[in-house]
Amino acid sequence: MASAARDLRYNSRNAVYGDLAYDLDRELRERELSHAGELPRGREVSVPVAQPKVRSVSHVQVREAQKISVLSVVGFAAVAVLALLVLMSYIQLTALSAETVELKQQLSALETENVTLTAQYERMFDLDAVKEAAEAAGMTKPGSSQIYYIDLSGGDTAVIYRQEDPGILSRLLTSLNHGIYAVVEYFD
Repeated sequence: MASAARDLRYNSRNAVYGDLAYDLDRELRERELSHAGELPRGREVSVPVAQPKVRSVSHVQVREAQKISVLSVVGFAAVAVLALLVLMSYIQLTALSAETVELKQQLSALETENVTLTAQYERMFDLDAVKEAAEAAGMTKPGSSQIYYIDLSGGDTAVIYRQEDPGILSRLLTSLNHGIYAVVEYFD
């Protein structure tokens, strides 16, 4: 029997394929292929009657409740806060862009108005018209009794008071005050 199996498996020289390995089951596959569709010899063919399969469940498996990590909750909260901050910054950026467009429109309207008002001012600034308007209002040149002269021929004097050097504590408090003022002014 062993020799028959060996003869079947190794009897051909063309058992080598592309990877130079023997195909040991080639003869067996060829024999099964040649006898495909035939009834097996010596056995009776009986049609099995299908029995309904009944599956019994002994107990229901319930998965245990999973614990949520505090770190994951904090992480999700941080991501949500950051997403909200990004959204708020985009809203502020949009509002500032709209305000910038509005201010540019106002600037162009004011520049146009400035040009027209400057032209009107130059037309109205006529010395003859000003002189006539002043005389009509009762204005006249000042007389010699209305003019007073101040004599500044004397030397100038100034008094400088010397301030004492502030102590280290005073300088520290002053610089701290300036720092706080700068921070508050920055955020306003």
